[in-house]
Amino acid sequence: MSASAVFILDVKGKPLISRNYKGDVAMSEIDHFMPLLMQREEEGALTPLLSHGRVHFLWIKYSNLYLVATTLKNANASLVYSFLYKIVEVFSEYFKELEEESIRDNFVIVYELLDELMDFGFPQTTDSKILQEYITQQSNKLETGKSRVPPTVTNAVSWRSEGIKYKKNEVFIDVIESVNLLVNANGSVLLSEIVGTIKLKVFLSGMPELRLGLNDRVLFELTGRSKNKSVELEDVKFHQCVRLSRFDNDRTISFIPPDGDFELMSYRLSTQVKPLIWIESVIEKFSHSRVEIMVKAKGQFKKQSVANGVEISVPVPSDADSPRFKTSVGSAKYVPEKNMVIWSIKSFPGGKEYLMRAHFGLPSVEKEEVEGRPPIGVKFEIPYFTVSGIQVRYMKIIEKSGYQALPWVRYITQSGDYQLRTS
Repeated sequence: MSASAVFILDVKGKPLISRNYKGDVAMSEIDHFMPLLMQREEEGALTPLLSHGRVHFLWIKYSNLYLVATTLKNANASLVYSFLYKIVEVFSEYFKELEEESIRDNFVIVYELLDELMDFGFPQTTDSKILQEYITQQSNKLETGKSRVPPTVTNAVSWRSEGIKYKKNEVFIDVIESVNLLVNANGSVLLSEIVGTIKLKVFLSGMPELRLGLNDRVLFELTGRSKNKSVELEDVKFHQCVRLSRFDNDRTISFIPPDGDFELMSYRLSTQVKPLIWIESVIEKFSHSRVEIMVKAKGQFKKQSVANGVEISVPVPSDADSPRFKTSVGSAKYVPEKNMVIWSIKSFPGGKEYLMRAHFGLPSVEKEEVEGRPPIGVKFEIPYFTVSGIQVRYMKIIEKSGYQALPWVRYITQSGDYQLRTS
């Protein structure tokens, strides 16, 4: 079973718009949602699923809105959450920014979209490009006797329309890897994983068939190639356009792509990653007078690569004041509302080592409660580089008209949840 009704609430919990799909849950039940949420928040026991009597609220928060689905039965929760995030994606495509104002300004379109996205509690057409073909933001003249539903909705390839034409046929492939890392105070790596996505931007005419070749270890084993430069992909998730039976048989990623931007696949690698930016810190606290912080950052990636937009967030005591900084590169600034020093380095080449010193005053009267020590966080982006070593070996584009198309590939490694604990 799925959702009975979907509500969009403002930040105070007042319903802006709602759609009742099944009629088995009273629409007044939503009045219990906000008090329940606030009560759980005060108790520190907030969960993504709240229950009031027999009614369950499955909710997400986005910007200054709450999106809530109600259900009586034991619903497929992961389906409902996926659907709520899909609503966010579709509305963001339509209104650029999804917030209270954009909902209030577009009531008619929101109702139309809620009607098409779900029927009797089950998701239907959720592809925004297809929805944009018949739910438009312009006024429509009524034409009697004509069906407004485009054939794409009932086609086998429901994600791509026919008759698309481009003067220049191109495909842009982005391989983006995020590194999640947690290092304890002794310098031991507790958690290390790579989460990767392959995104495509497609400008191709007609109905092309694409085949993507990666240095996938299973494929290399099947074809008897050397496994040295191959990568073992885990938790692979594909866009609906990929032929899964073909992938299961011979590991070929074969598909007819949607037009424009989309995420072709995502994967995970739980391999031990050498921390790309290593942080050593010494935090000395002299009670009633001052706190001194010394942070050393080292780039542990190839010398020919450069990390851009590096931000190192160093926690400081909440009662610290009068900051002074000295950095060997970049700039440091104190962010009192977050109790942090943010050290920004525009360009950080591999193999380099940089230093930042900070000095803060402390009040003469010490706070009674003992503060915890949040970890140091690092943000960065390294272009033309992947940690896992994944490579796009080929991209074949086959279309009946036989045109030549150019595939372009770009690799990016960035920080995900990248934290180093302090002693």
